[in-house]
Amino acid sequence: MSLTRQQAEATGAAPATGELPVWDLSDLYTGMDDPAIERDLSTANDEADALIRDSQGKLASMDGTSLAATVKRYERVEDSIGRVYSYASLLHAAKSDDPEISRFYQTVRERINDIGTKLLFMTLEINRIDDANLDAKLQSDDELARYRPWFRDVRSFRPYQLDDEIERVLHEKSITGRAAWNRLFDETMARIRFPLDGQELTSAEIFDKLSDKDRSTREAAGKTVAATLQSQVSLFALITNTLAKDKQIEDGWRKFERPISSRNLANQVEDGVVDALISATKEAYPRLAHRYYQYKANWMGLDKLEFWDRNAPLPEDSDKRIAWDDAKVIVLDAYRGFSPKLADIVDRFFTDRWIDAPPRPGKDAGAFCHPTVPSAHPYVLMNYQGRPRDVMTLAHELGHGVHQVLAGRQGPLMASTPLTLAETASVFGEQLTFQSVLAAETDPVQRRLLLAGKVEDALNTVVRQIAFVDFERRVHDARQRAELTPDELGDIWMSVQTESLGPAFHFEDGYRVFWSYIPHFIHVPFYVYAYAFGDCLVNALYAVYQTEPDGFQERYHNLLAAGGTLRHKELLEPFGLDATDPTFWSKGLGIVEGLIDRLEQEAG
Repeated sequence: MSLTRQQAEATGAAPATGELPVWDLSDLYTGMDDPAIERDLSTANDEADALIRDSQGKLASMDGTSLAATVKRYERVEDSIGRVYSYASLLHAAKSDDPEISRFYQTVRERINDIGTKLLFMTLEINRIDDANLDAKLQSDDELARYRPWFRDVRSFRPYQLDDEIERVLHEKSITGRAAWNRLFDETMARIRFPLDGQELTSAEIFDKLSDKDRSTREAAGKTVAATLQSQVSLFALITNTLAKDKQIEDGWRKFERPISSRNLANQVEDGVVDALISATKEAYPRLAHRYYQYKANWMGLDKLEFWDRNAPLPEDSDKRIAWDDAKVIVLDAYRGFSPKLADIVDRFFTDRWIDAPPRPGKDAGAFCHPTVPSAHPYVLMNYQGRPRDVMTLAHELGHGVHQVLAGRQGPLMASTPLTLAETASVFGEQLTFQSVLAAETDPVQRRLLLAGKVEDALNTVVRQIAFVDFERRVHDARQRAELTPDELGDIWMSVQTESLGPAFHFEDGYRVFWSYIPHFIHVPFYVYAYAFGDCLVNALYAVYQTEPDGFQERYHNLLAAGGTLRHKELLEPFGLDATDPTFWSKGLGIVEGLIDRLEQEAG
């Protein structure tokens, strides 16, 4: 997923997009009343009970063959409950304002949480097996050895594991703790309507207005977003404070060094690598965002940009919408030009109805590709409005889909990649699509607009996301001292926005509440640096592709098919890249700077 194209830059309805596809979830279940749902949940619960009876307290003493059989049983349960959860969450994302769907979603989550609590003993006991014992088991059985990457990842949390009963309580109560606050945020955002010109607009529709050609429309939209969020800011501040304190308490018990450390561990990336990315990007703010937005202000004939001008179309932009069928051709041709194998996978999303594209009230405002489970297939949700940025969103989410399909062969326990690597295929798909469109464009004005759009996407993906993670770091650090008022949260937000976007902007006070609608702060703290990580990584990968194309596709296919079995150092080694190299991030950021150079050169 990409925040800048999912939530922060979500677009609204457009009249000229053609008929938009609605997904078919019947490959999972035929409806909420499908008897297969109850059967799968009951079977999973019974198997969890059987695993407890047969295996609890015995993993360390099992031989390799017995442990392999136990892990396979555990994996089958994970696939089964993952299928039910995927179906419920997709239904909820498509219509979270439907009370029956919300009830179904919550019921499924509660039942799966109960099953998960029973299964906790597996990972807890695995982490208590001493290294020599586990290594002997892995060497004695080839089937067990296949799960070596999963054991590696599970055991990476050993230093932070708590007593079994505490782990069980934390897991069991999460459904009425963090998960409940997440649901409150989601359903509040789904219900909010933004008044504009006599209409009550959804968040998708109102954020589209911030990309309107008419500046007075953008200003009116910006002010109604500010006023509407302000009316809910106390609730959003309570949610933010509660979740930050909850994280502080648990991190303290586990003895994580910093609030971001648990996310880095889950992402399988070292603290120092993330620190280097953040530092390099912040150091580049003046050369990237400050420079470009001053250029944009001059291009638009403005002394200062307001926050509602950040995503404004440029003067020569016709604001022509791209029909869905045309977007499909653009994206498919771009993928096919790189790899027919990947294009064939992309094509299935269109032909087999794995995409839900129309904006609707109650639907998630952004975009994502849900992997579901390897025994099924991914689904894409987006709000397609026909803007060029929506075409890039389509390319982005289908990149996730390709990655998830190829990685599915690793099975439920090892298909998933850490967030830092999950963005590789999606951003690479965007890059392929952009380069394809740019190469086909001969009009110098349109080329300039395409380059400007690519720069803005890069700034949204790199600079804006690092500013977001800087906001989170400051909020979580301050929350350790005291609860934060909405004004204090607004102060931190304005500070990081001013620092990152630069002197070309004048920020009205209404912008102070714009931190409150960003879902990643609520759902997955510190998620957002993964976008900058992925963008810089893909810049480096694409540079390798341009200079050393022979054999690149095969190496790239292998990278995606590895799923979560390899770490970033192992995955990048065949390309001659190393994210632990201090100069790695500067090279990726330099490519964005080069786009700005090219934009200025093409403008004469």
